[in-house]
Amino acid sequence: MNKQVSIAIDGPAGAGKSTMAKAVAREMGYYYVDTGAIYRTVAYFFSIYGVSPKDVDGITRLIDEISLEIRYAEDGAQHMILNGQDVTGELRTPEISDLASKFSAQKVVRDFLLDTQQDLARKHSVVMDGRDIGTVVLPNADVKIFLTASPEVRAKRRWEEMRQKGDQKTTYNAVLADMKERDQRDANRAVAPLKCAPDAVKLDTSGFSIEESIQAIEEIVRKKLGQ
Repeated sequence: MNKQVSIAIDGPAGAGKSTMAKAVAREMGYYYVDTGAIYRTVAYFFSIYGVSPKDVDGITRLIDEISLEIRYAEDGAQHMILNGQDVTGELRTPEISDLASKFSAQKVVRDFLLDTQQDLARKHSVVMDGRDIGTVVLPNADVKIFLTASPEVRAKRRWEEMRQKGDQKTTYNAVLADMKERDQRDANRAVAPLKCAPDAVKLDTSGFSIEESIQAIEEIVRKKLGQ
C-alpha cells in the first residue's frame, strides 16, 4: 500500500488557507479537508439548541448527539453532513464563524473532532488547513506550512469577499476589529492555541496575489516531497 501524504496548512483567520489549500489539493490530486467547516458544523448544531460556547456542561451533554460526515462532490467541493442533513450552505455566516472560534476553545469539542480529522489523513492523502493541524492534529505531517499575512491585508481580503457575496453593510474597520479579536482569542486559548510548528515553513503572503501565494505553497510542497 502506498503511504498516504499529509500536508498541514495553519494560520490565522483570513490568511486565505481554504482558497490556497483547495487549489494545492486539486493540483496534487489529494483530498482537501477544511477543518474550519467541521468546527462551523459543530457550532451550527449547538446554535440550533441554544447552547452557549461557555456552557461546558451543555456541550458535554449534547456532543454525542452529533453525527458528522464529510462528502466530496465531483468537483472536489467538501460538503458537511450533520445528522444526515447537508448543512454546507448554512455555515458561512459571520455569526457561525464567530461561534466556531469560541466553541473550538473548548477541550471537549477539540477532543471530539480530533479522531475525525486524523482518520481522514489515515485513509487519504490530504491537504488539511486549520489552526492546530501541524501542532496537534497531524504532528507528523509530511509538509507543514504556516500561512500568514498582516491583519490589515487579511481584513481587506475578507471584507472584499463579503462584499462579493452581497454583504454591503459590514465595514472594513469592523472586519479588521473582528480579525484582531479572533487572532487574540485563537493565539491565547488554553487548548491547542494557534502557533507555528517548529518544523513548519512560514509564508507571509501580505504582498502576494492569490496566484502567487498558491505557486509559493506548491513550490514548498514539491521541494519537501522531493518532487
